[in-house]
Amino acid sequence: MNPFKSKKGLGRGLSSLIGDVKKTTTNSKLSISEIVRSKLQPRKNFDKDNLEDLTNSIKERGVVQPIIVRKSKEINNKYEIIAGERRWLASQNAGLNEIPAVIIEADDLKSLEFAIVENVQRHDLNPIEEAYGYKRLMDEFGYDQEKVAKFIGKSRAHIANCLRLLSLPAKVIEFVEKNQLSQGHAKILVGLENSFLIAKKIIDKRLSVRQSENLVRLFKNPYKKKGSSKSANIRDLEDMLKDKLGIRVFINNKKNNKGLISFEYSDLDQLNRLIEIIKSNY
Repeated sequence: MNPFKSKKGLGRGLSSLIGDVKKTTTNSKLSISEIVRSKLQPRKNFDKDNLEDLTNSIKERGVVQPIIVRKSKEINNKYEIIAGERRWLASQNAGLNEIPAVIIEADDLKSLEFAIVENVQRHDLNPIEEAYGYKRLMDEFGYDQEKVAKFIGKSRAHIANCLRLLSLPAKVIEFVEKNQLSQGHAKILVGLENSFLIAKKIIDKRLSVRQSENLVRLFKNPYKKKGSSKSANIRDLEDMLKDKLGIRVFINNKKNNKGLISFEYSDLDQLNRLIEIIKSNY
């Protein structure tokens, strides 16, 4: 079994990326002390419980999959981790002196690509770390959203939604990084002036995403008149369309069964996404 084989649904797997670079050593064993963390690593936070579970697994079975490293450009006689930092940390906790490693030649772009693909495949990144990884590909290496989406194997809408999370206030971003807010919760807070206050209410009351959406509606329209509420069927239809399209949908159904459907988009990416969906169905 190829340990670098891509999971279904992702663009380029580690096996594909490894095919693009030159291996200088395969299945080598390196001293733990020879290895240093990479500044390109998109992942900043490691769950303590998961790290402890991996440590216990390594104590029993050793390191099953080698880490991927390159020679450090900044520190002599050191190797910089490209993929596998959690295995390296757990190996230290398990008291190992050596760790299996694949040494490759890779520039900064290839190293960042490796790190992002591995972490996305393993679902190891929180939504903010994932967004910063995509942003670095765009800011430092000239990627656009379309190229990132194709490379990662995600939709352009997914990439755009991730990047929008970075526009949230720092304290709300911190809630997401600490897993106090899910990506679904965070998405509905983007663009709100009082997002921090709403985020606090969501956390304190342990609201679901659907309950949080209702809370946001109250903040957006606190003076809604009695008697103007829509039927449950219309609200369900609005919610269904929102889930399908990724943007808010409003249906104004009149007594004669005529009415108006409107869409609320927050940027041109969402508008283009809506246009593409409409075109694809006609």
